[in-house]
Amino acid sequence: LCVSAAERIRQAGLPCPEVSIGSTPTALSAQGLAGVTEVRAGVYVFFDLVMHNIGVCGADELALSVLTTVIGHQQDKGWVIVDAGWMAMSRDRGTQRQRQDFGYGQVCTETGEWIDGARVTGANQEHGIITLATGDSTDITGRFPIGSRLRILPNHACATGAQFPDYHACDAEGAVHIWSRLHGW
Repeated sequence: LCVSAAERIRQAGLPCPEVSIGSTPTALSAQGLAGVTEVRAGVYVFFDLVMHNIGVCGADELALSVLTTVIGHQQDKGWVIVDAGWMAMSRDRGTQRQRQDFGYGQVCTETGEWIDGARVTGANQEHGIITLATGDSTDITGRFPIGSRLRILPNHACATGAQFPDYHACDAEGAVHIWSRLHGW
């Protein structure tokens, strides 16, 4: 439609040098991009849980996560407390009305394997609260000892990624590269 509109504008004798389309689903579902000069694909480079929920990407394609450390427990509530709150994760609940609600983020092991049923269900400024959907909180201190590290996959990569000045990118060989990002929108 955008290319068609640009052609009509040009036929009317007006310049239309740029044809810009947006959204990650648009970028991935386009049959062809002839006539398009710019694709603003949003979370395309990282993907996130919202995109995963609508079938745009697989779980193994989620490239952005927040590394966090377990700093405490509230055994009576079944809570694992981590040092990543909304200042690190955002409070975006983009999956709330989708087929699967991931709370404030999906909890993974430090190496990135999903921990089934573990979600960030609360987000204070500096602290996140992880609970287990199974209700099995009998050994949270043994399963998630203080000092252990976890990864949180975000609902919305933009809101989470914007919280950090740099990204620590891991390549296939395990080397870590620091990518500074541009600030502002």
